Amino acid sequence: MNTLHDAIALLENGDWKAAHTIVQNDDSTPGAWAHGIAHMLEGDLRNARYWYARAERELAVDAQIDDEIAKLKASIADDAESSSVY
Repeated sequence: MNTLHDAIALLENGDWKAAHTIVQNDDSTPGAWAHGIAHMLEGDLRNARYWYARAERELAVDAQIDDEIAKLKASIADDAESSSVY
């Protein structure tokens, strides 16, 4: 388990520590977003804001973690579909 998809699955299960291990080695924009979500789950909002900024996203004060994970997951799926060759 060491892809962004694996990290998202771990985030969905609440395992922020294992997800963090994966995303701290991912320099992509979605990786930064996942990194921010891991810190949200951890309860470290200051660090989450930093990673959200790196992902060029704003961390809403009332953001729901499950919603954020779903949006991240959807964005990864959208990226995969748009890069497929038909």
